[in-house]
Amino acid sequence: MPLLIVLALMALPFLEIWLIILAGQQIGVAWTIAALFLLSASGLLVLRGAGTKAFREADETMRTGVPPQGSLLDTLMTLVGGILLLTPGFITGAVGAVLALPFTRPALKWAFIGWAERRIQKMGATVHGSDGPVVTLGGQNTSWRERGGSAPGGGRVVPGHIVEDDETGDAKG
Repeated sequence: MPLLIVLALMALPFLEIWLIILAGQQIGVAWTIAALFLLSASGLLVLRGAGTKAFREADETMRTGVPPQGSLLDTLMTLVGGILLLTPGFITGAVGAVLALPFTRPALKWAFIGWAERRIQKMGATVHGSDGPVVTLGGQNTSWRERGGSAPGGGRVVPGHIVEDDETGDAKG
């Protein structure tokens, strides 16, 4: 999976340039530049609004001591959408618009939470140590022993000794 992500990120600039050239041939260079400028300007506006909202939420959290509720994911998605809109290109602009628009975020948030639940269950992350519950976003809590696994940090210990270098860079034996 990481290899596919790396290949996609390497191919993205070439796809963006190809799409910009194609758009320039179809609608003209001036309109293509204007469209890219409008996408970047809208990204700047989205970032200003989301940044202000994120700052207000962080300030309120620090003043009251109450952690921010479910709007944190919305704010992060809006910030990422604004950054993608600010990046020149039509593909990044489209993905950024989908992330920044308020009526598309709930479906994306639902998909992200589902992915995160599966990932957390697969990783078996704990909070309370070796006998503590497995943290899930919506599933049941089970301990490590119930799952039949070993706790984090409960692996094999390999004996050894530390070799320190002296000032000349030679190792002492």
